Amino acid sequence: MFRKILSVGGWTLVSRLTGFIRDVVLAAAMGVGPIADAFFVAFRIPNHFRAIFGEGAFNNAFLPAYAQVLETEGERSAHSFASRITTLMLVVQLALLAVAFFAMPWVVTLLAPGFSDEPAKFDLAVTLTRITFPYLLFITIVTIYSGILNAHDRFWAAAAAPILLNVAMIVALAVVFLFPNAGYAAAWGVTVSGALQLVMVWWDARKISSSPGLERPRIDAPMKTFFKALGPAVVGSAGVQLAIFADTIIASFLPTGAVSSLYYADRLYQLPLGVIGIAAGTVLLPEMSRRIAAGDEAGAYAAQNRTVGLTLALAAPFLVAFMVMPELIMSALFQRGAFDATAAERAGAVLAAYGLGLPAAVLIRSAVSSFYARSDTATPLIASLTAVGVNVIVKIMLMQTYGVVGLALGTAIGVWVNLGLLFILAYRRGWTAPSASLGRTCLAIAAACLVLALFAWFAPAVIAGWTARLPAWRNETLMAVLGASGALIYGGVLLAGLKVLGVRLARR
Repeated sequence: MFRKILSVGGWTLVSRLTGFIRDVVLAAAMGVGPIADAFFVAFRIPNHFRAIFGEGAFNNAFLPAYAQVLETEGERSAHSFASRITTLMLVVQLALLAVAFFAMPWVVTLLAPGFSDEPAKFDLAVTLTRITFPYLLFITIVTIYSGILNAHDRFWAAAAAPILLNVAMIVALAVVFLFPNAGYAAAWGVTVSGALQLVMVWWDARKISSSPGLERPRIDAPMKTFFKALGPAVVGSAGVQLAIFADTIIASFLPTGAVSSLYYADRLYQLPLGVIGIAAGTVLLPEMSRRIAAGDEAGAYAAQNRTVGLTLALAAPFLVAFMVMPELIMSALFQRGAFDATAAERAGAVLAAYGLGLPAAVLIRSAVSSFYARSDTATPLIASLTAVGVNVIVKIMLMQTYGVVGLALGTAIGVWVNLGLLFILAYRRGWTAPSASLGRTCLAIAAACLVLALFAWFAPAVIAGWTARLPAWRNETLMAVLGASGALIYGGVLLAGLKVLGVRLARR
């Protein structure tokens, strides 16, 4: 299972690295001005709907149902089930696309009401969102193919597909002279990438003869199971997205640049979340589903504990970096072109606030597997909506004092509430069983983090004395040296701690 996690995580890492290059290009081309704010709203809107109707809710309902049909009834029945779901989702997405195209001014007003005071920025956001919205249709079908591939233990294409989003946007920005401005170029890059991603996963599914076709939907037992799980999952995913909607809505009332600062900080926050947390959850869900279906509860718990330990060990260094040197990270990665030192300082403060919630955020996908593997999507819904309520209330309370940083703090508090509720509910039902080995692993990780934090706090002043004499790339070199040295220190202390505490790295 670790090999699968590392495979998904590896491709996701490539996706995040190309995404970083994309964001560097975006920052240089747009900075944090009105074009950037308009584009990021246009980029967020289809991604919000994708998370509600696509890869979030849909995957959590579809994958266990498809895996069960595949396991109990065979390939032919599974193919029919997937084809009927594909047909249904295609009809729904086409209808949604048609409605959204004409209603886009109202959609933008709802999600970025502060833009109404700036007609030029509002009109640009409406136009760009109309360009990006078809991405939702493509990515929903991509999600179906990804679930099928994951159920067949094929993870690379689904994990690698988002790379095409980054490549398409970079290429579009490279020929920005062909468009009215950089916002138009990036928006067209988003939509084109959706078609490219669909081609990639279709090609991989076709290789194993599992590409779904179009088949008239009919209600049978697997479809009932799917819809029973889908309803609460959609509401739960919508709840999570409401918290992100709140960020966009509130930030639209803050001074120009708030939306952009949230975006750049969130992109770095999403790096460990996507590479580690989502990759682990992607592999863990089908693993637990199969084991529970076979009656191997102990094996499911053991798989979950190993995944949680690995997730924390890999994510912890990011937590330390985000909390101890956020401004240096932003300066080294983005401070060029239209992205100045003031923008780096503001985005760094947002990144530190996001970092407070990182441990909880990377563990949520592993925690919900306890429920989704049993086709229980109602309980995560309750936890999610409760956390969203806390999240939005905290954002409103903190925005007046802390501005855009308060929005990120609200997000951090919300994810901790979500994780806490998931763990408590799963533990009370006997659906999760943390082991003594996991506890010892957490102690070793905490010790390694403490040593790394001390290094990250004191070392920059020493190393900066050398990098300051460089003619260029001073911050970039400083961060590279700190990153490489910190990785060695953290890895060494962690391995030593695991050995002292008697934690076996290899499975028996």
